[in-house]
Amino acid sequence: MRIASFNLENLDDSPRAAMPVEARLDTLRPQLERLDADIVCLQEVNAARHPPSKHRSLSALDALVAGTPLAGFHRASTLSPKTGDPFDKQNLVVLSRWPVAARRQVHHDLIEPPRHRIRSAHAEENADDAVLWDRPILHVVIEQDRPGRPPLHVLNMHLRAPLAAFIAGQKLDAFRWAGTASWAEGFFLAGLKRSGQALEARLIVDRILDEDPDAEIVVTGDFNAEEREVPTRILCAPVEDTGNPDLAGRSLTALDHRLPRDRRYTVLHGGRHLMLDHLLVSPRLLERFARLEIHNEALEDELLAFEAAEETPVSFHAPIVAEFTRTGTEAD
Repeated sequence: MRIASFNLENLDDSPRAAMPVEARLDTLRPQLERLDADIVCLQEVNAARHPPSKHRSLSALDALVAGTPLAGFHRASTLSPKTGDPFDKQNLVVLSRWPVAARRQVHHDLIEPPRHRIRSAHAEENADDAVLWDRPILHVVIEQDRPGRPPLHVLNMHLRAPLAAFIAGQKLDAFRWAGTASWAEGFFLAGLKRSGQALEARLIVDRILDEDPDAEIVVTGDFNAEEREVPTRILCAPVEDTGNPDLAGRSLTALDHRLPRDRRYTVLHGGRHLMLDHLLVSPRLLERFARLEIHNEALEDELLAFEAAEETPVSFHAPIVAEFTRTGTEAD
């Protein structure tokens, strides 16, 4: 069994797209095919509305997987609670060779939005504003390919980027802040969103383990955080942090540890190698872990591309894929 995660960087076939989707297919499709995965978790899949239809669809994704085995995979995605269609931007999608037994999206279902009163700017009526996560978490339960094998729980997520959250009236333009205090408060709010949603995902994991301590769980996606940053530590709950060996059965393991340090990155940013995309697994699934691949050989530097103001068909995230044995014995 091979499970993969890939941030496609705003895959889009609408008129607003930075470049025609056809220009991206020749780059992205071989990357997806190389994964040779049974389960693929995707981030940043946009949904366009193509007249005369009044509904949004994942048509750009349809074009991307056309002619590949993924075209016939079972599919689950995030959906707008208002319309029942996918969101216009940055949907989470899970493609599975095996049937999807259950699908739900979690967005403040387990944690009420924190409230914060803006201090660096005049807040209208001095109210406490709700701090909402940017996107839902997609929780999919997949029937595995062997009789008697328990279902696989997949949590696909895309946490808030470490960019200061918007504060009304405090930006000179899209990239420049009016003051350091407002920027700092926006940066604090971004961290609150990222860590808060990681906590909600952690609560989902604990509820699954409450029902079945031997559950096979994978939490994956673009965390916008490295391993020792707060969101990832919340999700993993390592014994070194909880201080209680009796809780080891509830810890999640980041699989990138199995790679040499010089191969352990999914993003290049100004020459820095960052591990922002992760595959975390529960102890029972870890028993079946065989190998991990990060396809970062041709990764481009996102900061250099931004400074050059050049549109590119690539994703600035490297795909990551883990392989698991059927028996629980690691491969050589």
